[in-house]
Amino acid sequence: MSTLTLTPTRMRQGIWEGMVKQSGSGVPQIRVTHLDITVPDVEVKKAETEGYWQVQVPVPATAISDGVQVFVIADATDDTTLGQFTLIAGEVLGEDLRAEVELLRAELDMLKRAFRRHCTETS
Repeated sequence: MSTLTLTPTRMRQGIWEGMVKQSGSGVPQIRVTHLDITVPDVEVKKAETEGYWQVQVPVPATAISDGVQVFVIADATDDTTLGQFTLIAGEVLGEDLRAEVELLRAELDMLKRAFRRHCTETS
């Protein structure tokens, strides 16, 4: 069981950032993977608040491509997954969103018809 708790904070200029709260001592050992490959240059810096550490993960340019890309953040000492972040890009996203919107519209139309039918039957 990990002594670390991860809280995502933001993604800016190709760098994902988060805060790690540690109940133990020493510098937290964080490993980030993408497609089971370790992401290089992950930085862990002491934060101003006691017991907290700032984590910065530079997103490699090779990981930016069409589709869904998942980065897994883990405690390297016991391999416990602390969290993850996801990048979604490209035409796959556009097609998925359009299909989802069409499905939502169809469901909304069905609900409107059912509601109108219900109102007519009860009046």
